[in-house]
Amino acid sequence: MAGILKRFGDIMSSNINALLDKMENPEKMMNQYLRNMENDLAQVKAETASVMAAESSAKRKLDACEADVQKLENYAIMAVKNGNDADAKQFLAQKQKKASEADLLRQDYQIAADNAQKMQQMYKKLNEDIATLQQRKRELDTKMSIAKSREKANKIGGSVRNAQGTLSDFGKMEEKINRRLDEADAMARLDESMQENSLDDLMSKYDSQPSSGVEDELAALKARMGASEDTSAAAGPAGSDGLDDELAALKAKLGENYTG
Repeated sequence: MAGILKRFGDIMSSNINALLDKMENPEKMMNQYLRNMENDLAQVKAETASVMAAESSAKRKLDACEADVQKLENYAIMAVKNGNDADAKQFLAQKQKKASEADLLRQDYQIAADNAQKMQQMYKKLNEDIATLQQRKRELDTKMSIAKSREKANKIGGSVRNAQGTLSDFGKMEEKINRRLDEADAMARLDESMQENSLDDLMSKYDSQPSSGVEDELAALKARMGASEDTSAAAGPAGSDGLDDELAALKAKLGENYTG
């Protein structure tokens, strides 16, 4: 009990919240501090019960001794009333001894009562500190759970951002590939255009020549014209209306000359 009572001042003056605020590792230190306080509480509880029992015992002894003092005084009074001063003196002598004993018992009781009061104060203070510590521990556990959840969320967010970055990179790669594909398609179209132009030039070379149908029609026309000339030559001058007209005109001219 002496050890517990020596710690009375430290326990009563301690500020659990201030101690918690100074902890470098609150979660670890809080668990250790809580275990220590619970051990102290169990010891204080046992010692408090013992001190309270001692207080009760000292109070009973004091009450009994004070009752004897009062009893001896009553007997002394009765002896004086009966005129027996000698008996009265004996009663008073015993009363003085009991009074001295009562003084000692009163001191013992006062010490026991003080100790019991301190132990009860310590027990109450430890209970309050433990309740405060448990409440802070619950708050800390909640904050730690939130912190872990946020850390997990941050990791997931980082993964999502990485995935988005990867998708962005893929998007850039896809854009480059599409650009190269478009360039390749453009080159292919240019090559096809050049080939088509060459073919068009080649075809225009032959398209500019008369068609075989025109040539055939021209040959037929020439053939018909040639046949007509041959027929006119065979028929002679009389068969030509042009020659007759020309002859008539000549004769008319000659007749004018003769008349003149």
